[in-house]
Amino acid sequence: MEPAAAAEDSLPPRGGSGGGWSRAAALLLIAISVWIGRSSVVLVGVAYIAMATSLPVRRWPGYTLGALAALLVFTGEREPLWWVERGWALLVAGCFVAATLRWPAARFISRALGAIAAAAALAALLVGARGGWPLVEWQIGDQLPFGMGRVLSWMWEAAQQSTPPPAPEVAEAVLRTMYETMDAQARLFPALAALGSLAGLGVSWWMYRQVALGEDAGLRPLREFRFNDHLIWLFIAGLALVLVDAGDAAARAGSNVVTFMGALYVLRGAGVVAFFGGGQTFFGLVMLVMALLFAAPVVMAGALVVGLGDTWLDLRGRARALTT
Repeated sequence: MEPAAAAEDSLPPRGGSGGGWSRAAALLLIAISVWIGRSSVVLVGVAYIAMATSLPVRRWPGYTLGALAALLVFTGEREPLWWVERGWALLVAGCFVAATLRWPAARFISRALGAIAAAAALAALLVGARGGWPLVEWQIGDQLPFGMGRVLSWMWEAAQQSTPPPAPEVAEAVLRTMYETMDAQARLFPALAALGSLAGLGVSWWMYRQVALGEDAGLRPLREFRFNDHLIWLFIAGLALVLVDAGDAAARAGSNVVTFMGALYVLRGAGVVAFFGGGQTFFGLVMLVMALLFAAPVVMAGALVVGLGDTWLDLRGRARALTT
């Protein structure tokens, strides 16, 4: 069975919806939550600078914002990870601008995914040729405990102020969970960096459209989120690498592919649900937050199944066809 036709431009044009402030804020939150350090903010700034210097700018605040972004991005203490963050951001931003100049009519998601894939390939060639991946991995592994230590310190202080204080076994369980999370972050760092880059590019593109062009046409709403249907084979290939015993390197690569594509399919499934729900109301938002708090694995698994199924069934396209 072949996936449904990948009609990238078959969806209706995005509306203003106040320029999509809420969607841009949600993307920024995602970028910050999945990426270590200040990497997500750095990419947002570098990508905006690349857009403002390579693409048309119709309003002077676009240049002002670019200057402020440059001041924030290229100053500060230059520790080893400083160069890694900005090097990756320059690769992603450059590839995205090149894709935009080459295919200006393509949807944002297509250009962004292509830019991340191209940047990952270039980074692998550059780092692999110099044998520098172990150093990059060490720097990332060194940064994770630092960030986790701050979180643990904050949680410990908050726990000590509670009445009564938590039992020792509870504190031990929390500590163990935090370190397991840190190990998973280190193993899945490429996938998390790609997800953070995708979200960061979305924020930068929204800023460029709003500030530099003055267009009240922000990001597409969640109910319209979709991407090329043939990427399902990338998800299947990653799953095969995880399931087939082909060594730790293959399993690690597969895990990163499944994590990245799985997150996209969860969002796609959420988009299908939002489409058939007729939009998002305050009550629906409250119910979603409650579901994520108390049943996040079940909710995400359901959204993943719906997103994967939409690849072949094209549920939203069928619904539109029935109403015309």
